[in-house]
Amino acid sequence: MIPTRMRLSALAAGVMLASGSVHADNHDTQAVIDRLLEEHFQQSTLSRDEQIAELQWFAKAAEPFRGMEINVVSEGLTTHVYERDVLAKAFSELTGIELTHNIIGEGDVVNNMQTQMQSGRNIYDGYVNDSDAIGTHIRYGTTVNLSEAMENEWSDYTLPTLDLDDFIGIQYTTGPDGDIYQLPDQQFANLYWFRYDWFQREDLQAKFREQYGYELGVPTNWTAYQDIAEFFTNEVGEIDGQKVYGHMDYGRRDPSLGWRFHDSWLSMAGMGSTGVPFGNPVDDWGIRVDEESRPVGASVSRGGATNSPASVFAVTKMVNWLRDYAPPEAQGMTFGEAGPVPAQGQIAQQMFWYTAFTADMTSPDVPVTDDEGNPKWRMAPSPAGPYWEEGMKVGYQDVGSWTFFDSTPEDRRTAAWLYAQFTTAKTVSLEKLIAGLTPIRRSDIMSEEMTEMAPKLGGLVEFYRSPDQSKWTPSSTNVPDYPRMAPLWWQNLAPAVSGDVTPKEALDNLAGDLDNIMARLARAKVFETFEPKLNEERDPEYWLSKPGAPKAELDNEMPQGTTVPYDQLIQSWQQ
Repeated sequence: MIPTRMRLSALAAGVMLASGSVHADNHDTQAVIDRLLEEHFQQSTLSRDEQIAELQWFAKAAEPFRGMEINVVSEGLTTHVYERDVLAKAFSELTGIELTHNIIGEGDVVNNMQTQMQSGRNIYDGYVNDSDAIGTHIRYGTTVNLSEAMENEWSDYTLPTLDLDDFIGIQYTTGPDGDIYQLPDQQFANLYWFRYDWFQREDLQAKFREQYGYELGVPTNWTAYQDIAEFFTNEVGEIDGQKVYGHMDYGRRDPSLGWRFHDSWLSMAGMGSTGVPFGNPVDDWGIRVDEESRPVGASVSRGGATNSPASVFAVTKMVNWLRDYAPPEAQGMTFGEAGPVPAQGQIAQQMFWYTAFTADMTSPDVPVTDDEGNPKWRMAPSPAGPYWEEGMKVGYQDVGSWTFFDSTPEDRRTAAWLYAQFTTAKTVSLEKLIAGLTPIRRSDIMSEEMTEMAPKLGGLVEFYRSPDQSKWTPSSTNVPDYPRMAPLWWQNLAPAVSGDVTPKEALDNLAGDLDNIMARLARAKVFETFEPKLNEERDPEYWLSKPGAPKAELDNEMPQGTTVPYDQLIQSWQQ
């Protein structure tokens, strides 16, 4: 295989020979490139000559689309703000394509995407859409198959140095057919978050040891998490004159409540099957598929696990912990309102916390950093529930990915495809990582720049360098219509959080609704492939008595708590 630097050098020569002065019409491409590299993209895993080669390729490839106006869309993460404010402007100046990068709410992104898929009306030329919708994209036949497009219509418009193998999350945007349907743009995981400085205090360590009989450390099971939550909330109570809490979550009846559950809360308890990335045949939603990747049911009576004993255990713990160990106002909060709370200094730990908040946690003016800007907190793997077994996914990873539809005119989606590649190209990706802390390239996370930043980021770099990070995965290809099915989670489980119904009743309702919508979609014949084919209902014991998911209720769901010292854990990641 030709080394990357040699390929890039050859590309640079080829681009320069083919393009001559690259552009006429008063567009001095080389001057633009020089200025962009001076002003924005000084930190890169590429040499300056290699960066120039990539940028010259973009300028040349975009020539047929100069003057075209393109609109793309994403949700409002820090990474996407950087893309809008820096990368979109740089791309437009470099290529002459008038590109507008719109930022709207996540729900609005999904709604617009769904409308375009159903109506065939072009709304945006490209979407950054979570890979959670991969099951939708592989089935409807309206999403551009990137593998096929790169071989055909985009063969002349695919960056020679795109290097798909360098993308951390490419496996999550790949269908059961082996084809890629989305291009990762940013990603972040949910991890256990805790106050390292409090856990290191000898007085608190001694008090915890005396109370619970084992060491205060990173919990490796849910019993230890509960013990630590109880300890800080009820036994410690106050630190430095401030009330503290052993847990943080949110419970308002809102679409974001669904994320709390289907972003792997149930699978963290051990509800699904072994197999990474998604669990096979039962995924982290509890949906079972057959050998042909067709969904056959979410209910235990159909072989699914959405309302299984492991799921009931998980939801019960979520409800109880929120009530007993979190600040009282947390029950009325949404995701956006609850996210900044740990940075305010009252929270000892959080079961799972999105690493997208890392940048906010490192601000020098928050109580959870010291005078030198070092974090007083750390991130670690979330503890595993009693039904979890080796070989299962450990947690959730959000992978926002570029997605294109065949309803977009070919020239417009090709121009948007160029921009998508620009936002992920090695010339710009390290600077984007530094700005948003949502890594997508192995080469970036292994860079010297990230090594220097690591001590300020509380374990983020160590996590992404660890082979363990592949055990944190998004929602699976088992979910046939994510936009229609995701709202069922918060609509059905919110009454359990508020105490109006039991967790078992809520999960029975959810599983039934998931099955009903899959049955309706199958009858409507809306899918081109991998359509649902529900199993006939049986006595749940038929499935619970079989090996694997769904799993029968354990005699002891709360075994002895176990912990591990954080410094020992981080050494294992570094190795």
